[in-house]
Amino acid sequence: MSEHPLDNPIWRSLRSRHRTLAVGDTRIARYPAQIAPFLGVAEAGEEIDDLLPTLLPPGDTALLLGRTPAVSARWELRHITDLAQMICPEPIDVPPQDDATRIVELDASHRDDVLALTALVYPHYFRPRTMDLGRYFGIYHDGRLAAMAGERMGTDDYTELSAICTHPDFLGRGHARRLLIYLSNDNHARGRMPFLHVSHENPRAIGLYERNGYRLRRDIAFWSLRQRGD
Repeated sequence: MSEHPLDNPIWRSLRSRHRTLAVGDTRIARYPAQIAPFLGVAEAGEEIDDLLPTLLPPGDTALLLGRTPAVSARWELRHITDLAQMICPEPIDVPPQDDATRIVELDASHRDDVLALTALVYPHYFRPRTMDLGRYFGIYHDGRLAAMAGERMGTDDYTELSAICTHPDFLGRGHARRLLIYLSNDNHARGRMPFLHVSHENPRAIGLYERNGYRLRRDIAFWSLRQRGD
């Protein structure tokens, strides 16, 4: 039985949609640190100590989903938690829209606004060049970025939605739902199934996703990897 591509999402993304961004070889690869902290391996238990010092210099920490390599005592591989991996099998019903919640595609001219919002409510995972991974959309109020959502990992058939977040000053207005529906349905129209990862410690987000057609596909282990002594 062949492996489902979402069982090893980082590796599959780096070998398909993001292959031009991948740094590594046929056993292990990662995104450049300025884009994302994610690293993937082709096979569980892969012996990759010869390549790791180049990919993961002192002071840098990589994050992995699902599959992990075999590492020597020089490295610290730590299980952080299990994340809920959720998929959206069907398009979502679209609620009424109004001009006040107009969705705009975010580009380089919005980068400072995006980095400020993610630093506030989505720290650790968003880097200066994360927007290179896919399309990002937002809702502005009075010149302020109130909420955003975007695309991160993916293959030809699946797109991960990520950075679905709202500024605290604009909570409770339905912005996250509007962006979730917009981007989910757009990917369905393009022939790609949306999926996402969310912490079980974030029941509010899980509830939002479940109410809008997402269902749990599986729990997937979330790991960190770094040199010992960092």
